[in-house]
Parts: sequence; C-alpha cells; structure tokens
Amino acid sequence: MNQVAIPPVLVTGATGRVGRVVIDELLAAGVPVRALLRRPEAAATLPAEVEVFTGDLTVPESLDPALRGAGAVFLVWTAPPGSAEAVVERLAAHVRRIVFLSSPHRTPHPFFEQPNPMAVLHAGIEQLIAATGLDSTVIRPGMLASNAPAWWAPAIRAGEVVRWPYGAAESAPVDDRDVAAVAARTLWQGGHDGGDYVLTGPESLTHAAQVEIIGDVLGRRIAFEEMTPDEFRSLWEGTAPGPVVDMLLAAWSAAVGQPAYITTTVADILGTAPRTFRQWAVDHTPAFREGS
Repeated sequence: MNQVAIPPVLVTGATGRVGRVVIDELLAAGVPVRALLRRPEAAATLPAEVEVFTGDLTVPESLDPALRGAGAVFLVWTAPPGSAEAVVERLAAHVRRIVFLSSPHRTPHPFFEQPNPMAVLHAGIEQLIAATGLDSTVIRPGMLASNAPAWWAPAIRAGEVVRWPYGAAESAPVDDRDVAAVAARTLWQGGHDGGDYVLTGPESLTHAAQVEIIGDVLGRRIAFEEMTPDEFRSLWEGTAPGPVVDMLLAAWSAAVGQPAYITTTVADILGTAPRTFRQWAVDHTPAFREGS
C-alpha cells in the first residue's frame, strides 16, 4: 500500500532563534519543510532538504507560492501590524493549521501584566487567526534563555562587572530548543487544536543568579552590580526601541520579590523535563568566552 504523502509545513522566521530549530525538529520527525525567507542568500544556513521560498510578511501576495500545497504554517510575526489581516486571510485560503508564536500576555503574573506593545500586536493576530476557524495552537514562551548573550556576554567576555537593573527580578528562562520542540510537535502531531501553551523553564531565577550560574559554568566568579533604570535606558539607546526598553524595565520591576510563573507544559507535551538554565549555559559557553 502506498503511503499518503505528508503535506509540507511552511516555517516563517525560518532563520530565527526558534524557527531555525523548528525546522530541524520537523525534519527529524519526517515532515517536509518549506522556509519563507526575505533574503534568498539566507538559505545557505538551512538544511539542503528544506524547500526555500522568498517572501515578505509586509507583501501578503508574496506568500502565495510558498503556501500552495502546504498543510500547516508556523507563524512568527516579524513585521509591522498593518499587513497582519491580509496575511492571515492568505494563510486561511491555503492551509488547514496555524501554530502561532505569541507571548504570555494572558498569564496572571505581574511580570507579564505590564503595558507591552508586542503583546497588543500578538493579541490582535490571535483574534484574526481565531476568526478564520482554522485548527490553531498558540505557543507562549516566557523569557528566553538565549537573551543572556545579548545582555551579558560582552561584559563577561571582557572580564568586566555585569551591570544590570533589577538584579532581584525573577524569571524562569526557557530554552529556545524546548520552545521549538513543542512548536514542532504541535505542527505534526494531532490533539493540539485550540491549545494555548505557556512555556517556561523549570526554575525561578533572579538576574543575579543567572549571571552567577554562567560564571559557575565558566569556572570563575562574575561580579554583578545593580544599574539604575535611567542608566539602562541610556545604555540601550539606539540599540533597542524605547517602548521595548520601557516594557522590560516595567516587567522586571514588577517581578522583584515575585517567584516566576512556572508551567509543566514542556514536559506535558514532550514527555521530557525542560532544560534548566544551567544546561543552557553549559551548551552555550562559547558565547561567553574571551575571544568569541
């Protein structure tokens, strides 16, 4: 008897921190993969078996070739909101399933309840997806462990003091690989229609404790010093948008003295415990070593 061909999954954000690993997870499960790229040259970073399409979320009609014949889409929104409605309409015209990478804006915890323009964008896209009637799943990772290199690696590599605001703010960093594995599982495995999954790491850690763990993994003590919010704004001026900086500062301020919100969702879906922040740090030590 001939096997029924599995329709391909289209991955947007295909070279990003989560999307790139989703591709590997899908291929390992025997699912054919398409990648949507804005720049064709980025295809060099993808496995040879991935079918590459050039398209842009700000130009909804550019998605049509990648969507024809696809069965599902992993949607990572990386564009301004103006084209979201037209993009979701196009997805609904071609596929039967959407898995959307969102944020935990519905989560009842002070860390996630601060004013957040990204959460507003995500909530709007979720409403658009729900209105299509398609099978859909929403993935809501908390703070990603992979933020640590951008935040602290320059100082750590230089052997300097790590200066950061709200050192006592607690979060439960989740490994990008666990987020990607859950997303991939919900794309190819049945039973996840309507799923609304908040993903976290397994432990509540302050900023200072995370830096201490990185130092422990590197085999040296890393000094941590509190920075004021205004100093942080000045440090990140021109690097991150002002509303994003304000959102982070508000969330961290609200998280001081509040144990992080922790879920068992990663283990529930994958059947294995989520990676700890220490495991993440061990696997990413080159990012923090001098000369890297």
